[in-house]
Amino acid sequence: MTMGEPVAMVEVWRGDVAESRHRGHAVVCDAQGTIRAAWGDPDAVILPRSSCKMLQALPLLESGAGERLTGEQLALACASHSGASMHVTRVAAWLAEIGLDEPDLRCGPQVPEDAPERHRLRDEDRRPSQLHNNCSGKHAGFLTLNRRLGGGSEYVEVDHPVQRAVRAAFEEMCGTPALGWGIDGCSAPNFATTMRGLALAMARMADPRGLGAPRETAARRLVEAMLAHPLLVAGPGRACSELMAAMGGTVVVKTGAEAVYTAILPAQGLGVALKIEDGATRASECAIAALLVRLGAVAADPAVARRLRPGITSRRGFPAGSIRPDPDFYSGGALL
Repeated sequence: MTMGEPVAMVEVWRGDVAESRHRGHAVVCDAQGTIRAAWGDPDAVILPRSSCKMLQALPLLESGAGERLTGEQLALACASHSGASMHVTRVAAWLAEIGLDEPDLRCGPQVPEDAPERHRLRDEDRRPSQLHNNCSGKHAGFLTLNRRLGGGSEYVEVDHPVQRAVRAAFEEMCGTPALGWGIDGCSAPNFATTMRGLALAMARMADPRGLGAPRETAARRLVEAMLAHPLLVAGPGRACSELMAAMGGTVVVKTGAEAVYTAILPAQGLGVALKIEDGATRASECAIAALLVRLGAVAADPAVARRLRPGITSRRGFPAGSIRPDPDFYSGGALL
């Protein structure tokens, strides 16, 4: 396989015509840094976006600031949630516990993806708040860490003690200095790395032995929290939550904007990083489902089938086509 260029991963078929193709990169890595499988360019530089929230949460625990946080709170710290009542009320309660409130957040308001909550706001003629932001749990974690570090209120600034701690943890887990950075949708810095670096970081989350006691404990707690509370990580009907549930609480799956996905496989000690070059979510969901099947992490399940080969229908509901993994990407059965 030629490295360097993105490879075809997902096809969109309408009838018997391949109408569109999505290309990307993917790496499967172990905690020693050995690449076990790769497509495209392992050294492609990407912004992980929200797929790396568990890395951003490491300083929260390593510092001792999150020692008393519950599993639900830790799952929310790693979440890109739908803004449902289950998410909003828990983040509000968390802020109250540390003596803060919604205005202390710096993530900005967001219309919730969750339909019941969206309809409730409409019926009550209320605007969405920062609590509805899909990153509000991450920001509650930042605020909790900030109380320990004693930084100023603008904790999303790249040179703030909170973000310096996040950057250090991110670089150490990826095994390389940050290769640039950008401002995420929630206004926090998002640091760039390579595909292999992101996969290595996920593998180290899967098998954190040798990282030192504070980081090993932090990694295990965060992974356990995400596995135990998949609905808090995303929400009902969301790919991350449904795929994690389909795997019976054995694998963490985490999306990021612009078609990034990561996966943490503790039983196999592996990490996965996936990026669809054109940023299409329809392709990234299909591709991560295909990879999880190939890794033997999940078998037949309706949630997997919905992502692996979702149907395309006409506006009258007639079958018109499907989205499916590219044959060369998906062929060959289990990888390992």
